Amino acid sequence: MDMDAFPPGQWVVYILRCGDDSLYTGVTNNLAKRINEHVQGTGARYTRSHLPVNLAYVELVEGKSQALKREIAIKRLPRAQKLVLLMIGSQKGE
Repeated sequence: MDMDAFPPGQWVVYILRCGDDSLYTGVTNNLAKRINEHVQGTGARYTRSHLPVNLAYVELVEGKSQALKREIAIKRLPRAQKLVLLMIGSQKGE
């Protein structure tokens, strides 16, 4: 996934696939920096203990408020539906 396609300032919701095959959902307006923090172990507490992490899905959103709302919606999905979302995203080339 080309993180340069998401310039700083663009709000996104992202899903990471962790080393234990768990999924982590987050929001940011600087995707490259945030993913680097997760990879280095300085990101969220959850990802620090579930390394390594790989970016599995990115969704563009209008602003911070919409990003937070979408993050909550994704976190409420059952794992099976999150996996479908990842498959759809990969087919779109996201």
